[in-house]
Amino acid sequence: MRYMLLIYGNESRGATMTEEEGNAVMAAYFAYGAEATAAGVHRSGEALYDTAQAKTVRIRNGKTLITDGPFAETKEQLGGFYELQCEDLDEAILWAGKCPGIHYGAIEIRPIADHQG
Repeated sequence: MRYMLLIYGNESRGATMTEEEGNAVMAAYFAYGAEATAAGVHRSGEALYDTAQAKTVRIRNGKTLITDGPFAETKEQLGGFYELQCEDLDEAILWAGKCPGIHYGAIEIRPIADHQG
């Protein structure tokens, strides 16, 4: 089954990191991606720009409304994701526990719906 691992953290943390700390974080993510690829579970994954780059679009009363930022104000922001092909939820939980983001934020696991039935 395919699972989406959504990586949440406080994006202001990145603004206070030194270049060395930032490089160490990225190295941990590259190692995680390489491990998941070697294990044959990695399907895709991407980092996202900060919420300052986000736009939210709605249509209300026939008018398109565009606002800056994410839909909801939260303490943690979605920073990226991995799509993994796992045998079951237990394996997805194992991989979530290995994701570097788990140490300073949270990893949300979502099964990916298959509507091709």
